[in-house]
Amino acid sequence: MEISQLGEFGLIRHLTKDLKVQNESTRKGVGDDCAVIQYAAGQRTLVSTDLLMEGVHFDLIYTPLKHLGYKAVQVNLSDIYAMGGTPRQITVSLALSKRFSVEDIETLYDGMRLACEQHGVDLVGGDTTSSLTGMAISITVLGEAREEDIVYRNGAKPTDLICVSGNLGAAYMGLQLLEREKAVYYQQRHEAKEAGNNPDSVDFQPDFTGKEYILERQLKPEARRDIIERLRQAGIRPTSMMDISDGLSSELAHICTQSNTGCRIYEERIPLDYQTAVMAEELNMNVTTCALNGGEDYELLFTVPLSENDRVSQLQDIKVIGYMTEENQGRAMIARDGGEFELKAQGWNPLQ
Repeated sequence: MEISQLGEFGLIRHLTKDLKVQNESTRKGVGDDCAVIQYAAGQRTLVSTDLLMEGVHFDLIYTPLKHLGYKAVQVNLSDIYAMGGTPRQITVSLALSKRFSVEDIETLYDGMRLACEQHGVDLVGGDTTSSLTGMAISITVLGEAREEDIVYRNGAKPTDLICVSGNLGAAYMGLQLLEREKAVYYQQRHEAKEAGNNPDSVDFQPDFTGKEYILERQLKPEARRDIIERLRQAGIRPTSMMDISDGLSSELAHICTQSNTGCRIYEERIPLDYQTAVMAEELNMNVTTCALNGGEDYELLFTVPLSENDRVSQLQDIKVIGYMTEENQGRAMIARDGGEFELKAQGWNPLQ
């Protein structure tokens, strides 16, 4: 069987289905944004790991190393916030090929340090090794939370409201823009070579005018600590939550599966930025499809009881986009024209 037949989460379930918890301190193992460990009464330790591979998760042709370091940390911190916790420490492991210099890695760490400083996180260790295929970055983040503050994926109930922070699809559109300009650059190099000129002499200037926001969303995402703080200040505790790394459709499917619910979301309520819509039109892409399946937004998707409608609707940068249903009602999106479409998990699959 090829790994792509199972996909990322299918492979995880296949490999871990028979794992038995052997320590009382392990309160939550595989299956959520973080593992939950209890070493002391009242407080829980949250642990999560992300692995970023060159050529799969990032392209150094258009990703500055400082931005890459910043992003690598932010996407890990996002997992802790998605559980209602506070990140405290990270460890960083790197695999590096010979093409990288000490100065390159210093620049990478400049970005990591900046992200750590913004969130009050300590870089406490890690490992380095050689690579034959480029760069790999593995970051483990440790955080903490009180038991009563931790939010899992399995707590949603029918009639709960579905909420998202920020806007969706911008990071994916930023990626499409970068890929488009990369293709133009290589085309110009090819034409120079065909004309008998040195391809390295090509003076290429990418056209990013009016697209700064979607570029920033792709190259410099921000973990939404502010949303967690707003919810706490308002006294609103989500019933389920996760961050949007692989696309809204996939993340909502995870919550439905683990909560044994269905869902209804409304196309007209999905938050979109103007630059996202413009870029989608330029590329002749459906902007709703991009918002549902693009991924890398690192916004928060969460559910709250229906009774919290008035309070959550008043919070800045949070939008109610639908509600949870009974499981037998399935998962659907109500289009702008009133039509109902099955909502399929079509977000990014790293093992495909």
